[in-house]
Amino acid sequence: MNAPSRILLADDHAVLRSGLRLLLNNQPGVEVVGEAASGLETLTLAETLQPDLILLDLSMPGLGGLDALPTLRRIAPHTRVLILTMHDDPQYLRQALKSGASGYVLKKAADVELLSAIQAVLRGELYVHPSMTRTLLEDILLEEGVQGETSAWESLSEREQAVLRQVALGYTGAEIAEMLNISAKTVDTYRARGMEKLGLRSRAALVRYTLRNAIISAE
Repeated sequence: MNAPSRILLADDHAVLRSGLRLLLNNQPGVEVVGEAASGLETLTLAETLQPDLILLDLSMPGLGGLDALPTLRRIAPHTRVLILTMHDDPQYLRQALKSGASGYVLKKAADVELLSAIQAVLRGELYVHPSMTRTLLEDILLEEGVQGETSAWESLSEREQAVLRQVALGYTGAEIAEMLNISAKTVDTYRARGMEKLGLRSRAALVRYTLRNAIISAE
């Protein structure tokens, strides 16, 4: 028979911890092995107990959950962290996942959802509260879009990049020709070829593209 998964509760509300302990200890395959009421206490117990999972609140006295996460990942590298919080701000979700959390559940969630989240995280999966999955998806799509744009820019030749950069900055074909010591006709060729590769049809679109990808500065 497999040993139960060991869980550490980290929340500064004793009543909530008591309810969680009762809920979890009545479930097969899991066991609450410790409780922490602050960020520093969480770090101490995590290092000592090396639990399988920590249910971590973001708002605790002194060291908050977000601030504790990087240290938790270092001192208990095999411990998974599931955020259990009242904060439904997408920024908290982003920061928690970037800092190494394996899941994010709101305290208003039903018991059955919390249990599902715990089991998913223990299996090595990522779990995000259903009301916040759109935020996660939008971040993934945005990241993929920017990476795709960066890859397209890098596919241009050095001359094409140089010409398009100056076009975006507002220089005329004649000015660019003089700066790069090439003919105005060659400038037009590089500009047309580069714009086609990037799928852009106007200088305004080029300006937005180069600003979005930090190729030129808005200043």
